[in-house]
Amino acid sequence: MSGFDVAAWDALAIAANLPLATLIGSVPKNIPAYNSCGLGLMTPDKVADEAEKLLAGGFRALKLRLGYPTLRDDLAALRAVKKRVGDEVAVMVDYNQALSLTQALERGRALDQEGIYWLEEPIRHDDYAGNATLVRELATPIQIGENFSESAAMAVALAAQAADYVMPDLERIGGVTGWLRAAALAAAHRIEMSSHLFPEASAHLLAATPTCHFLEYVDWADKIVEEPLQIVDGFAVVPQRPGTGITWNRSAVDKYRLG
Repeated sequence: MSGFDVAAWDALAIAANLPLATLIGSVPKNIPAYNSCGLGLMTPDKVADEAEKLLAGGFRALKLRLGYPTLRDDLAALRAVKKRVGDEVAVMVDYNQALSLTQALERGRALDQEGIYWLEEPIRHDDYAGNATLVRELATPIQIGENFSESAAMAVALAAQAADYVMPDLERIGGVTGWLRAAALAAAHRIEMSSHLFPEASAHLLAATPTCHFLEYVDWADKIVEEPLQIVDGFAVVPQRPGTGITWNRSAVDKYRLG
C-alpha cells in the first residue's frame, strides 16, 4: 500500500507539473546527506579504505556498521575510519539491533568518548523503555525509526522519549501520506527527522519536513534511472522535475529484469 501511495502522489504531482516537494507545500532544495552504501563488518584497514572511497562522491558524512564480537573490535574499526576521514566528516554508527541493553550501555559509554554523530538502533527497535534508558544515560544521540510501522508506532516511541532523532522508512511509515503524519509528529515533539533508504522520493519529503535532518543515500537505483540523484558538497539536490523526478532507463530496466 505504501508503494501505491507513493505512486499516486507522484502521478498527482506530474499531472500538476510540479515537483513532489512543491505539491506538498515546500520547494526543491538541498538536503544534507550521508553515504550509507557500505562499511560493513570488515577489518579496520579495509573499512577505512572503503570509507575513503565513499567520500569521493562529495559526501561529508557516512554511516559505519558496528557490532563486532567485542567492544575493542568496534573501537578499532571506528578509530580506523575516523583517522582516515578526519574530524570534519560526520560518522554515524549503526548496530542494527545487535546488542542487549547492558551491552549497549557499556559500548555506548565508550563510544561517547569517540565523537560519533549518532548511535543507531543499538537494541531492539521496539524496546522503547530500553531505548529511553539509553537516551537518558548516554551523551551520544540515539537514532531509531526505520522500523516504525506507520506513524502510530512513532507516536508511541516519542511519548516514551525513546529517541533523540528519528528516521522513518518510506515503505514502513505508510508512503507519502504516512510520512507527512510522521513529519507533523516530529515537529510537535521538536525532534529532528531523517530518512531511511528510498533517497529519490525521500529527498522531496525531507524538503517539506519542518525538522529535516539527514537524507540516507544509497545508490541502488542509479543503474536503472535516467538521472540519478545528485550529491553536491555533501547535499542531495532535490530535482525540479515533476513528481519524484524518477524517469526509468528502459534499456537498463530490460537488462536487469528478472524472469
